[in-house]
Amino acid sequence: MKKTAVLLLFFLTGLVHAQTKVGGLVIDESGETVPFANVLFKDSQEGTITNDDGRFYMESDNTYSTLVVSFIGYETQEIPLEQKVNYDMEITLAEASEQLNEVVLIAGEQPKKNNPAIDILRKIWKNKRENGLRMFDQYKYDKYEKVEFDLNTIDSSVINSRVFKGLEFMFEDLDTSRITGKTYLPIFLNEKFSKVFGDNVMGVEKEDVLGSKNSGFENNQAITAFIQDMYAEYDVYNNYIKFFDKSFTSPLSRTGIDVYNYALRDTAFIDNKWCYNIVYYPRRKNELTFKGDFWVNDTTYAIKKINLQVTKSANLNWVKDVYIEQDFDVLNDSVFLLTRDYMLTDFSYSKKEKSRGIYGKRTTVYDRHEFDRERGRDFYRTKSNPFDPIVLNRDSTFWDNNRLESLNKDEKGVYSLLDTLKTVPKFKSYYNLVSILGSGYVEVDKWNIDIGDVYSVFGYNDAEGIRLRGGARTYFGQNDLWRLEGYMAYGFKDKKGKYGISGKWLVDKKTRLIISGGNRRDIEQLGLNLTATNDVLGRSIASSSVFTVGSNDRLTNINLSTFNVEMEPLTNFRIRIGNSFRTLSSALPEAFSLEYIDPDAPGGISSEIHQFDVHTTLIYTPGKRTIGFGVERSDINDDYSTLLLNYTRGLEGFLESDFNYSKLQFSYSQPWQLGGFGRLLSTVEVGKTFGEVPLGLLNVIPGNQTLFSIYNTFPNLDFYEFVTDTYASVHLEHNFNGRLFSRIPLLRKLDLREIIGLRGVWGELSDENIAMSAPTNIPLQAPNDKVYYEYSVGIGNIFKIFRIDFNFRGNYLEAPEARPFSVTGSFGLHF
Repeated sequence: MKKTAVLLLFFLTGLVHAQTKVGGLVIDESGETVPFANVLFKDSQEGTITNDDGRFYMESDNTYSTLVVSFIGYETQEIPLEQKVNYDMEITLAEASEQLNEVVLIAGEQPKKNNPAIDILRKIWKNKRENGLRMFDQYKYDKYEKVEFDLNTIDSSVINSRVFKGLEFMFEDLDTSRITGKTYLPIFLNEKFSKVFGDNVMGVEKEDVLGSKNSGFENNQAITAFIQDMYAEYDVYNNYIKFFDKSFTSPLSRTGIDVYNYALRDTAFIDNKWCYNIVYYPRRKNELTFKGDFWVNDTTYAIKKINLQVTKSANLNWVKDVYIEQDFDVLNDSVFLLTRDYMLTDFSYSKKEKSRGIYGKRTTVYDRHEFDRERGRDFYRTKSNPFDPIVLNRDSTFWDNNRLESLNKDEKGVYSLLDTLKTVPKFKSYYNLVSILGSGYVEVDKWNIDIGDVYSVFGYNDAEGIRLRGGARTYFGQNDLWRLEGYMAYGFKDKKGKYGISGKWLVDKKTRLIISGGNRRDIEQLGLNLTATNDVLGRSIASSSVFTVGSNDRLTNINLSTFNVEMEPLTNFRIRIGNSFRTLSSALPEAFSLEYIDPDAPGGISSEIHQFDVHTTLIYTPGKRTIGFGVERSDINDDYSTLLLNYTRGLEGFLESDFNYSKLQFSYSQPWQLGGFGRLLSTVEVGKTFGEVPLGLLNVIPGNQTLFSIYNTFPNLDFYEFVTDTYASVHLEHNFNGRLFSRIPLLRKLDLREIIGLRGVWGELSDENIAMSAPTNIPLQAPNDKVYYEYSVGIGNIFKIFRIDFNFRGNYLEAPEARPFSVTGSFGLHF
């Protein structure tokens, strides 16, 4: 769903009445650009530094007549400003004829020792836990958040293009960004007002959303989820600031000395507090870093004001610029509280200066603080519903009273603009097309159904040959309390139809009690997971993969019926109790047999498994955040861990079920943000089957004969190469996000990303289970002599969308047709 929002914003690719606007390029006498030069309005504290390409832009509500530009080793230039708006300036700095005696605004490599700025930085670290909300046992404040998206770099070629033919009225009111100097057109606005409560003693916090309003898209949860995921909360005092799934080193980080240059630029009174002004900028290119400056108080060493701008060379896709401003207010002589947080992101396909894109702007204002009022733990357990119709339909009086920052002219115009656009057929066509590409479903509002998904229409495998599939689901709204979904498919080689149907019903919103069930008859590539599939609609990529390695003929006919009851008695803790009835047989018996010893069968051998199971599953996902309250919710973060405990009991005789057995499985998955060293994804899984069962009910070590990189599989194992009844596996995958390649000059500009992987598994298969499945025509073996392992090295972000992995088999190379090496890949949109 979040992809819908991303695609929509890229496809569509506050009015500030500034008194002085300047922008341009700083070069030296030889014509080379001067990055990180200092640019200020004379006799003011308002300034910036040039970017990696020597360019700058800034504006002010005040009127200034002179611009001061300086750089260490060059003469300071004072440029008269003959008018209020001065764009495309080209400022040449001459080499200094003698050492300047006055205070120089710093740039260039800075020392780590005997640097007053770093001495101040160390005092910030020492005092950071003694400032702000952390100083109080309890706190409460009002929070107003405003998120806006704007089409930027508007010129006549855009206005007159075919895409906007008939939509020219959109461009009647344009303005210029105070950060980048580009023209922009607001196209989306989201407002939210909430009250936040916290208790530092208990370590809990909750946010009650009292009002929420979207312009134009009927509070589309896909867009809302995208916004919340992209604009997650961050703290500049932390060592790393995470957004866009990346960890940027904070300029206030304890590791900042090795990452940034720091220099003391100025001192001044701000709100009657004496403050130091420190400039910072990165020591190296291509790392996830910022440039900017901050003001810090000289006694509390609390930040008064800070701005951060992502360097252009940072290894970040689809984002040309990120600019952050935070303002802190003095509560008393010693407490500074965050009062305003502003973030601007320039989304673009290219980082070239004149490329078009989308601005994403978030403004958060904090006010009306209260402290040290205790509230019980039960108070923090109750949560408001942000999608309550009352919350979504607040009147103008509510917003007039609770907007902590007024809308400007352009922002007010967004609501009327989007209301108008929704009536224009051409715009609706664009919106529907992007929605289909993002969600995979075609909306049919007249019937309240979605047709799809469109990405599963075509497939191919050895049993079915060419396969076509079509499906649909009910869809009355984003918070439907029930949903029906189904599909039909046909294989042109086996000339058989297949189908799947499922339904789910949210019985109780408070405990999220959900009843679900369904039936599927299809051909499936089992053995891609150590846990048996109970998904009546899901289908693995291996089941329909057009290109595979080796013979991909170990496919299974499956007739699966399920019934489940699930509830969430505690936040992020789910209990699922259910049952399933499976009939399994080989889809290609000549190549892959599921036969087993059965004394009661004619000839003593059966080729079909009938099995009824009951199962209990506990799932705990601490830190997971979701959006919506219907039977299906959307995740808005991916940095949470998952702990799963599953117990399965097979019942012989019930519904003519064949086997009595028990199976216990546990898995733990955890993503680890390792700051500037990237992101590690880890999974540990163990399991054991008690009792004698045939091949179709054993645990198959997940092989991968496709050309796709699939996490939690072994790409150098064939399907069913290892089979176990007791197993333990580990998967590790680390993405350095370009940290290593950024240090190699020839590779630096390609923005490639390094990925390494290590995976291993140990398992056993009892003699009794081997004997039961002896009629099968494939080898039955487990990695019990030693741990089977593989390792891989990969390159990601090729042309911003491709990833390629080189996979090596570590042992068991003596096995027949063992694959010592393989190449797999994947593609996708990643920041």
